[in-house]
Order: sequence, then C-alpha cells, then structure tokens
Amino acid sequence: MKHFIISTLFCLLIIPSLLSQEKEYKATMQGWEVDLNVAYKLSKEKKLPILANFTGSDWCGWCIRLKNSVFITEEFKKWAAKNVILLEVDFPRRSKLPDNIAQQNNGLKQAFQIAGYPTVWVFDIDLDKKTGKTNLMGLAKTGYMPSATDFIKALETTMAANRKKLKQNKPAE
Repeated sequence: MKHFIISTLFCLLIIPSLLSQEKEYKATMQGWEVDLNVAYKLSKEKKLPILANFTGSDWCGWCIRLKNSVFITEEFKKWAAKNVILLEVDFPRRSKLPDNIAQQNNGLKQAFQIAGYPTVWVFDIDLDKKTGKTNLMGLAKTGYMPSATDFIKALETTMAANRKKLKQNKPAE
C-alpha cells in the first residue's frame, strides 16, 4: 500500500511536469517562427529576408495593437508569404520562455540595440564559413503603424533604399 501511495504521488507530481516540458514553444501568431536557426534555414531556402518582431506579447499595449492592426490582417499575411520569413522575438512577463529561446532573444535584442517595443527589423544573415561569424544586415526598421498598408509601404520603401546602398557598397567580385 505504501508503494502504491508513493507511486501515485510520483505520477501526480512528476508526470505533469514532464509533459509540460514536451510541449513545443510556439509563437503567439500562426506562421511565425521563434527559433532563429529555423528562420535562417527558411530564409536561405526561399531567398527571403527575415522580419523580426521584437514584442512584449502579453504586456505591451502598442505590440498588441500592432498585432491586431497589421500582423493578423490578410493583407499582411499575403505580403509576408511572398516577401519575408516571420520571426517572433518575444519578451513576455506572464510566462517563461524556454532557456534557449530566452538566450537567443536577449542576444538579438542586444545585436539590434532594441530600446523599446514594438520594434520590427527586416534583415539578412550571412554566415562566413571560414570564420564561423554571423553578419546581420539590417534592411528596414519600424515600430507601430496603424494599418497593414502603411506598414508594408514603409518597409518596402526602406528595404529598397537599403538594398540599393548595399549593392553600391559591395566590392566587385
């Protein structure tokens, strides 16, 4: 009987925590990646830049407004599917991120010098195979916009200008 009680307590206390660890961490919006390595792989396969949304998904009012006015609209979803790989870089307060994602997000926050939310960066990544160093090339940066149309127009204008500058500054091969 004593073993039955201990086994039952073990099952009641340990198994739920094991099951909760098995749940895969996902973005708050469908179609968004949370792992930079996955986004990088997709970016190289599809030859598209990464759009990173630095957000406080569960506490930042402007982030929630941006999600509702831009990211969940059909206009944005159609544009994004053709033009970018979506990456959510979240800093929630009410839930804990997996350690690897928290570390990744803090590294990206530092690399892009994020000072407030929401901040959205569109960037390309180059991996130097000789040195193993990663080079992030920012193509566009924005924050809150009231509509998908305004958001897309601002990104496309900035991305086009920055791509032109990058081509002009690229050394001849």
